[in-house]
Amino acid sequence: MRKKILVLLFIVGFVVSNSFPQTWSIAVHGGAGNMKPENFTKEQLDEYEREMNAALSIGVKILNSGGTSLDAVEQVVRYLEDCPLFNAGRGAVFTHEGRNELDAAIMDGKTLMAGSVAGVTDVKNPISLARKVMEDSPHVMLAGKGASEFARVKGIEMVDSSYFFTPQRWNDLQRTLSREKMGTVGCVALDMHGNLAAATSTGGMTNKRWGRIGDAPIIGAGTYANNSTCAISATGHGEYFIRYTVAHDISAFMEYQNLSLNAAVERVIMGKLLNAGGRGGVIAVDRSGNVCMMMNTTGMFRAFARSDGSNGFAIF
Repeated sequence: MRKKILVLLFIVGFVVSNSFPQTWSIAVHGGAGNMKPENFTKEQLDEYEREMNAALSIGVKILNSGGTSLDAVEQVVRYLEDCPLFNAGRGAVFTHEGRNELDAAIMDGKTLMAGSVAGVTDVKNPISLARKVMEDSPHVMLAGKGASEFARVKGIEMVDSSYFFTPQRWNDLQRTLSREKMGTVGCVALDMHGNLAAATSTGGMTNKRWGRIGDAPIIGAGTYANNSTCAISATGHGEYFIRYTVAHDISAFMEYQNLSLNAAVERVIMGKLLNAGGRGGVIAVDRSGNVCMMMNTTGMFRAFARSDGSNGFAIF
């Protein structure tokens, strides 16, 4: 009799340990804006596609091997922070004073733990610092010199501020653009274990002043993840995303009104945000692996992949 019970327990244990969905989904963005095809050369468009797909492939490899969504979103965003094409890390825009001030956030949908940094000027990969804040401190957000001091204590790679200089971004400042420069980066993912995660990184707005901080490092505004609903990374006019807590609002519509991911995103991005005058977009993945990438601007650099083999890249 005991032998039969042990066999039954083995069978039940096997079923339980393999009960999580063997599926994953991932989406990535490189910023939204009112851009037109004629504003880019074919070579530029090809380069954006190569870099977006290269970043995406990093996350795909992690998820496909059973890795976590947290690792996937961090590593994808790190790659984009190192790419000067985007307004994050190496390619961050300049403030009015001619500095690069970087923001980033990451969130774990399983635990609702989150970490973010704002206004850092000497951290090579702010997204990895944000993860350290989440995992190795009792806080959610660190800013400025304090964030840099924490980075040194935790062994995060530091760089001289000259590392962030790129001619294109410097020229953007000289033209004192009044519009927000596209290029904020983000990633959302669902892993094989059913856990969601989101990460966002940005250099903010060209010509920003007075230590301005946008929505990217604000949990619930530009970054949010909750295993019960979805993972969100936003890009656009940060002040509106903060006022309307866009990322959490999408999750709330799903949780309290039982809306689908697409319906919730549409309600917020094409409804509440657009009606208020806010411009931008989001990438989102829900707990079932559905992907939504939506913007109310003319373009958003975006790409996705799923374990069923579906994938895609688009700008306009």
